Amino acid sequence: MKKLVVNSFFAVVLGLLFTLAPLAVSAQCTMCKTQVESSRTEKDGYDFSGLNKGILYMAAIPYLLMGAVGYFWYRNTHPRNKAISK
Repeated sequence: MKKLVVNSFFAVVLGLLFTLAPLAVSAQCTMCKTQVESSRTEKDGYDFSGLNKGILYMAAIPYLLMGAVGYFWYRNTHPRNKAISK
């Protein structure tokens, strides 16, 4: 029972950290930031408001894929404990 409480607490804390992490992240590299600033000063009509979100999206995909592979690997290599109830 104690292990279940500790694991659920850890999962909630980890979920909160992952939820709040994108708020503090500025994803633009130096080259992207320079390009966007020069385009904004030229006023040529481009909308770059979604650039940070796009960069974060592209950066998150490999982590999600590796996490899924790791989860399924762990699930298939570790046997489940089956309690015998009589």
